[in-house]
Amino acid sequence: MNPDKKGMFGKFGGKFVPETLMNALSELEKCYKKCVKEKSFKNELTYYLSEYAGRPTPLYYAKRLSEKINHRVYLKREDLLHTGAHKINNTIGQILLARRMGKRRIIAETGAGQHGVATATVCAMFGIKCEIYMGEEDIRRQNLNVFRMKLLGANVINVTSGSRTLKDAMNEAIRDWVTNVRSTHYILGSVGGPHPYPMIVRDFQKIIGLETRRQIFKKEGRLPDYLIACVGGGSNALGLFYDFLRDKKVKLIGVEAGGLGIETGKHAARFKGGTVGVLHGSKSYVLQDKDGQISATHSVSAGLDYAGVGPEHSYFFEKGRIRYDAVSDDEAVSAFTFLCENEGIIPALESAHAVAYAIKNRRKLGRNRLIVINLSGRGDKDVQVVSDYIS
Repeated sequence: MNPDKKGMFGKFGGKFVPETLMNALSELEKCYKKCVKEKSFKNELTYYLSEYAGRPTPLYYAKRLSEKINHRVYLKREDLLHTGAHKINNTIGQILLARRMGKRRIIAETGAGQHGVATATVCAMFGIKCEIYMGEEDIRRQNLNVFRMKLLGANVINVTSGSRTLKDAMNEAIRDWVTNVRSTHYILGSVGGPHPYPMIVRDFQKIIGLETRRQIFKKEGRLPDYLIACVGGGSNALGLFYDFLRDKKVKLIGVEAGGLGIETGKHAARFKGGTVGVLHGSKSYVLQDKDGQISATHSVSAGLDYAGVGPEHSYFFEKGRIRYDAVSDDEAVSAFTFLCENEGIIPALESAHAVAYAIKNRRKLGRNRLIVINLSGRGDKDVQVVSDYIS
């Protein structure tokens, strides 16, 4: 679905931002709606997605994973894209919009660093100044991606406030944008934030599901029974799910970060442990205390370590169209090592949560199901984290 004129998906979404940003958001929405109708923009986007990023990505039959869980499992290999994750789909789209709006400077937030790397990459390609906000804790555990961003010419700004993770990086990026709104475009990395970002990011990511539909019909001659994807902010999941929303027989599963367990409070499972609130410009499910103060989160995966979730996810959660569950740090790391040892694929820890869900719930899924898991990113960035975790 598309949001209404106020940017709402039902009761979720909206523009809860300082007045300073309202004109910038309106300018972005106007530019986007104009560009998506233009053949020249579509052709340019298609060119860079295919010739630069490497689309289409394969839909790979994971034989040994299939044997383990007694289902036919395909992996949508977004990890094989340039920069190693689905994030490049969105940053290419948004940099093309920024150029058309005449913006001379780009800012972004990042958690695991994949969005930061993808933003730095497209800025390097087009010669635009780039600054990336990243929490001090995420800089520590994602040091490889920090160095990649710097190699690509970006200035990585260390955020030392709050929990020093993605939430705080996003806070600082928004403050920067308020101050420099005329010259700067904020490339937001997921389907959260104020309207029109949830719509724009989703639309740039829905190529994942469009390709998957064509590929699964070619390989299996039918629709899958399940689509499974991890959910932080939620762009890779909506990217996979969106083209299948009307196919009621296809079950859609979003997997959140269960951390050390929901009962411990040390997790990032918004639908299992959160309530409706406002965070970073939109109304959605968030982790907060009884006074509305945003709670600390925890996940072994920096990209899922976030207190909010995209408003469209909240809409489909309440409608019951997408089912959400959580897996723990232990389960995600176990799935990470399983895929390494049995498929020769090192997945991002974010993606490993989706794989872990399929392994954990293999008996609950029925018998001999056809499953597609979105492998949203590769795990080079997480090797040291996993090494420290299992040592």
